[in-house]
Amino acid sequence: MPSSAEPKTAPTGGVQSLERAFDLLERMADAGGEVGLSELATSSGLPLPTIHRLMRTLVACGYVRQQPNRRYALGPRLIRLGESASRLLGTWARPYLARLVEGTGETANMALLDGDEVVYVAQVPSKHSMRMFTEVGRRVLPHSTGVGKALLAHATDDEVRALLARTGMPAATEKTITTPEGFLEALGQVRETGYAVDDNEQEVGVRCLAVPVPDSPTATAISISGPAGRVTDAATESIVPLLQKVAGELATELTSTGTEQGRRS
Repeated sequence: MPSSAEPKTAPTGGVQSLERAFDLLERMADAGGEVGLSELATSSGLPLPTIHRLMRTLVACGYVRQQPNRRYALGPRLIRLGESASRLLGTWARPYLARLVEGTGETANMALLDGDEVVYVAQVPSKHSMRMFTEVGRRVLPHSTGVGKALLAHATDDEVRALLARTGMPAATEKTITTPEGFLEALGQVRETGYAVDDNEQEVGVRCLAVPVPDSPTATAISISGPAGRVTDAATESIVPLLQKVAGELATELTSTGTEQGRRS
């Protein structure tokens, strides 16, 4: 018979308190990074005393901080974990991006949705002398990029409108979408076709094709970008199936990596 001091086992075979703590951190992130205990109780369904005990532990460890208004916010120790995870994600992704470069001839990128912004976490450049460069770590607004459309394609209309209200929709070029209605229409096209297009919207003369990485732990997309004269409608027909194939294989890699690490531990 297990001791009362022994951690309870969750249905997944893990430690229940750990699963609950990580679930609360994710709910905090979904809520914008700062919440009150009552909000967490409503969204998680956990009793207030349980949430308070878990949050007290997270505060003591530096992963959560309590604000002067008594609300809880994500803590600074998470930054180091996130930066390390992003670097590893980029490392895992590079062989897959290299296959895209080999198959399309164009620069391949990987991007995440971080808060309201798109951040590029990996890139493999084209071998062409005329090629596109996006600095790893660069942050852009979603409305003017192919990866942004791919990342937001399955968000609700209300979520998208709220994000656009926070960021605004500045025009990077004359072709940038600058209205919520226009952007929502573009997202509908992504859901219909399975891929997103940035047609001279972020930079004149550049086209980008992007797809989401399915079932990724965090919203992730991969893309290729190149001169509009090379990334034509005809080229799109052969590029998109490869993008989707590689995205599916990358999703399997990310999932299996986490599963294998769980087995070893």
